[in-house]
This record gives sequence, structure tokens and C-alpha cells, in this order.
Amino acid sequence: MKINIQLRNKLFIALVLGAGALSSCSDFLDRLPQDEIADETYWETQEQLEMAVTAIYSRVKAKNLVDMENLAENTMWPSSYQYKDIGSGVFPTTQPTVNAEWQNMYRDIRECNAFLENYGKAREDQPGAKERLAAEVRVIRALGYSFLTSFFGDIPLITKTLNPDDPEVYAGRNPQEEVVDFLLKELDEAAVLLPEAIPTGENLGRISKGTALALKSRIALTYGRYEIAEQAAKAVIDMGVYQLYSSGNPATSYQELFTRAGKLSGGGNKETIFARLHLADVIMHNLSREIQVPDQFARFVPTRSLVESYLCSDGLPIDKSPLYSDASYEDVFKNRDPRMTQTILVPGDKWGGRYDGRPIAENPDPTIYRVPKFSQDGRGSVTTTGYYFKKYVEPTAVPNYNRDDNDIHHIRYAEVLLNYAEARLEQEKLTQADLDMSINLLRDRVGMKRMNLAFLAQHNMDVREEIRRERRVELALEGHRYFDVRRWKQGEVLGNDIEGVKASWFPQLSASTYRKSADGYLTVQWNRAFESPKNYLWPVPNTQYERNPNLGQNPGW
Repeated sequence: MKINIQLRNKLFIALVLGAGALSSCSDFLDRLPQDEIADETYWETQEQLEMAVTAIYSRVKAKNLVDMENLAENTMWPSSYQYKDIGSGVFPTTQPTVNAEWQNMYRDIRECNAFLENYGKAREDQPGAKERLAAEVRVIRALGYSFLTSFFGDIPLITKTLNPDDPEVYAGRNPQEEVVDFLLKELDEAAVLLPEAIPTGENLGRISKGTALALKSRIALTYGRYEIAEQAAKAVIDMGVYQLYSSGNPATSYQELFTRAGKLSGGGNKETIFARLHLADVIMHNLSREIQVPDQFARFVPTRSLVESYLCSDGLPIDKSPLYSDASYEDVFKNRDPRMTQTILVPGDKWGGRYDGRPIAENPDPTIYRVPKFSQDGRGSVTTTGYYFKKYVEPTAVPNYNRDDNDIHHIRYAEVLLNYAEARLEQEKLTQADLDMSINLLRDRVGMKRMNLAFLAQHNMDVREEIRRERRVELALEGHRYFDVRRWKQGEVLGNDIEGVKASWFPQLSASTYRKSADGYLTVQWNRAFESPKNYLWPVPNTQYERNPNLGQNPGW
């Protein structure tokens, strides 16, 4: 059962689970509904269970995982966009996305609960199939709860389907620590029942033991349970089934992972532990076009903050390295961590943004990127910051709306290696051997100078800062940054202005219509704020609070 292509099954089971709240209540004659599928008659065969699980997989975040990058300061969405508004720190309890996340995640959890309440009734064709499917659902439920408790802190921990007259409907919230305990236990129990091998063939994209343990490592790290995070990450490493993706070319391997070349269905990717899969002409998204949209403002444009976070190729930050020059736009990309030029568009790259506004005589090949375009005339991709991404872009998908079938990566082996290094550091156990089996594998893939503890000490570079930098550049545009900044209690960076290129690089930016920082950089958002502790949590959505005042409210809201 390929979980990404069974549209018929998804539509079928969406009726089953979507109608769950209704089908659990009888009409006045106490008859089963005649026009919908009911719990009482559905859960009979393994095939039905598989269709139900397929529907649950379809609820997992897809491109909106990448959209969440706009919560932090790596990217800038130029138009009014709700994740950007939340990231700015200035939003009300009535903000629609806040309520949508609460509502949608609990909808998904309800569907998981419905499965877990009913799967035992079905007969199975293969021994152990029911428990394996249930373990997959438990991991998906844990993933949903991990988002909820990160956003809202204390949350209602609901493990059964609820009817309107159940007392839990109007109960308060469970402490976050209790929620985290539950998630770690769930993932441990699910891991025992899941296959260790990377799912292939008809099982492509399914959750495995590695998924459960990697998610456990992420959650444990988030809440300061460093020994557990280390052990879970090491368990994934010791399985020996995952490895970093490589095409054999350090200059392109990292970028290729996020294109069709790196799709799980291609068979060459043993790095992605869990992804939301897509299939051409069946289930697609619009990410490539949004990143380099050829006739509007590009979305997800990189910021000065992200650009300047990349080390130089000598392993030093830009304020320490003699290799760094900002004399021109082109110079900024020279002598840098190769992941920078595999993430951010560089003059001379192939791209889908087309016409850049110069006379055709000066730019005879519009498929080659030359200079950024700052004004919109419908004839090329416009950037608010002066930078464009190329990570996650499949160039052939840019010209047409919603024609991208790239995988959306939820959990990569790279993250597991980063989790391991950080967990060791926070326990004051980090050694050079730890770096060599984790972060230096990431650097080796792209041909970057290895991280060396003696080198860091020699140049007065803080080890914690460098491990965090490594996480930022490796996982850029994958939806991690906002969560990382908050767990590190560095929320103040979310309140800084969003800046772009140095204005002196481009004569047109000298106009007074372009706002500049005191040191001469293009400023594209300046109404940002971060209030501690308030903005470390989202508010309980106003709609939910009005329905159930027992939920209470988070500090400052």
C-alpha cells in the first residue's frame, strides 16, 4: 500500500473518520446511518485498517511544514501571511492560524484515537499487521502532539474519541511535562512493533522504528532530557540502516536531496527517515514555484541573518575570516560553507525566475540568474531581501502552478546526528570523536572544513554557538528554526528587524522608498517584537477559550 497515491482510499476513509463524531451517536430510532460508513460496521478487515491508516498519513503536514520557516528569521514572506505575523510577535488571541493549528491537530488526533479504539476488531491477513499499523498511528499522533505542546505548552491530552456529553470536553489542560512523558513512552512502545529496515516497495514512506526513535530524540532534546535524546539518537545511528544522501559530488549532493533526485521513490535516498510523499499528476504541491515564482514576489526569500550565519570555508565566521569580502553581491558567496551556495541562489545558477528586468541584450539567457529584481512588473521573480533560495526548487516545476512532487522532509538522518551532538554537549560529554561521527559527516558530504574542538578554542569560538549554527545551516528551510530558537531561549532574535542585501550594491536601492538600516542594509520588516515569557508560547485560541474557559490562558495573553 503506497501511502502517497491512494486517492480513492483517502476519500473513502475520510468519510469514515470525518463522520466519526456523528456515527458514534444514534438517531432517534437507534439505527446505524444508511448514508455514511459507521464505526460499528467498518473495522472488519486488514484492508480497511490499511485504508484508515492511509487517510491518517494524509493528515501529516506537507508544504505547510516548510511554511513554518516563516515563523523565524531565516526567511521573509513578503505579502501578508499568517506565519510571518505570528513570528513577528505582534498578533492577537484571535489570530486565525493559531486557532487553525489547534483545531486541525486535534482533528487529526481524534482520527488517530478512533483507529486505536477500533483496530483490534479487524481480522488480519498477516500476523502482526494490526499492531504494526497501530504503532504507525501512535507515532503520527505523537508527531501531532509534539507540535501542539510546542505551540501551546500545557494542552489537553486526549487519548480517546470524545462525545459532546463527555466530561473531558470541558476539562482543563494537562501539564506539558505530563504530555512529554506520554509521548516518549508512546514512541518507545511503538518502536518495538515497527520494522527496522527502511520501508520500500509497497511500504514506501511508511513509519519505521527509526522514525519513532528519531522523533523521540527530537522531543527529548526539546525539553532538556538530554540523556534520553542522546540514547534515542544513538539507537538510530547504531541501527546502521541510514546514511547521508550523496550523489558522489560534494558540490551538488546536498541540494539534490531536496529535488526529484532525492525522492524516496528513487531508491537512492537512505537519509530521509520520514517524509510527506508526493506523486506527479496525482498529489502535488507548489513549493518550487513559490520559491522562485517567475511573475510575482518570491516567497521564502533568505534574510541577511541567514546569509551571514554561514561560515567561511576556513571554518571561521565572517567577522573572523580573512576570506570574507562584502565588496559586492557576488563576493558574499565566495569562500563560504558549500551548503550556502547549495541553499541560496548564486549569480550564474540555473533558475526558474526568468527575466530579471535588464535589457535582453544584457541577459540573453533568462534561465541563468544574474541579479536580484526588486520591483514588480509581472516579468520576473521579485525578492524583497535581494536573495533567493534554490533549496527545495525543482526548476521544471516553477513555471506552472501546483506541479511539484518533491518529497517534504519531516525527519532526516542529518537531524539525528545534530541531536546526538547537541545532547552530548549539553551533558558536558562532547568529544572530538562525537563530532567526527555526527557533525563532521554533514561537513564531509559538502567538502566543508571539519569542526575541531582545538580549532574552536584557538579562535575563541563558542562550541555551543557553533553546534547551533550547524543546525541552522543544515536544516534551513525545513521548518525547524522557530522551534530551535524558542527552546534555546533566544527569542530576542525573533524581535529583530528583517534585513536583506547591502543597499550600496545596487544603485536602485538608494531611493528613499527603500528603508535601510543604520549600517546600510535593506530593511524589509521592522515592526517585530518578542516579549518574554509571553512569546515563548502561543495563546490558547480565543475561540477555544470561549468554548471552554477551563483551558485557562498562557502567561501574558
